[in-house]
Amino acid sequence: MNELLKGIEELAVKAGSAIMEVYQSDGFGVEHKADDSPLTKADLAAHHVIVEGLQQLTPEIPILSEESADIVYEERSSWDKYWLVDPLDGTKEFIKRNGEFTVNIALIDQGKSILSVVYVPVTEVSYSAAVGVGVFKREDGKKHSIMVKKNSRFKPTVVGSRSHLSDEVKDYLERLGQHELVSMGSSLKFCLVAEGKADLYPRLGLTSEWDTAAAQCIVEQAGGRVVTLDGEPLLYNSKDSLLNPHFMVFGDKSRDWVNI
Repeated sequence: MNELLKGIEELAVKAGSAIMEVYQSDGFGVEHKADDSPLTKADLAAHHVIVEGLQQLTPEIPILSEESADIVYEERSSWDKYWLVDPLDGTKEFIKRNGEFTVNIALIDQGKSILSVVYVPVTEVSYSAAVGVGVFKREDGKKHSIMVKKNSRFKPTVVGSRSHLSDEVKDYLERLGQHELVSMGSSLKFCLVAEGKADLYPRLGLTSEWDTAAAQCIVEQAGGRVVTLDGEPLLYNSKDSLLNPHFMVFGDKSRDWVNI
């Protein structure tokens, strides 16, 4: 697992380089997918880098990427293990050029995310984790372990979406009471919880499985939880739809964050 994690981290950095080539160019093409979300040349460039790299590293493991998500459930349901990839999480952040976008690569085994990398191309920061190995943040060339804040702040730090804060989240925050809200894009919301900089990320809106898988492994290996509103761990490839239910990400397990 250690060697595989190292290989995936290197692959995420390579995909990040492909993204940055487009990010630093004069004009990047923005197309629109069927769901009307922006699709850039960078998205596709990173997708091709990652798929080719994964096929070399683990030719026997199938790949589900946001950019090739039309694999029917009949086929997917037979997969015990597969790669779940978002080549560029936060395309809106990319187009706004605020740097808050990531490369997400996760290995799913029996519905659970067991190894992953979240890489931030603009800052060259990476988060990596694997069951039985640990969880790490690499910045400025130095790698160190991270962990959630197990005792939440009296005035919890809540991380929310940079692009869209739903009415449900606003209502939830009103019930929560005193808090400090930090805005952040992409999977970095999870990562702030994983490294103890935030206590809670309530996601009461639509996400897809490739948006969450890599960052979920980071949070869980750092001692946190990612749960549905039933209090159950978020699982993968368990149904035809690739949309997630609403969920909560937190570090302090002694508090009931769901039923507020």
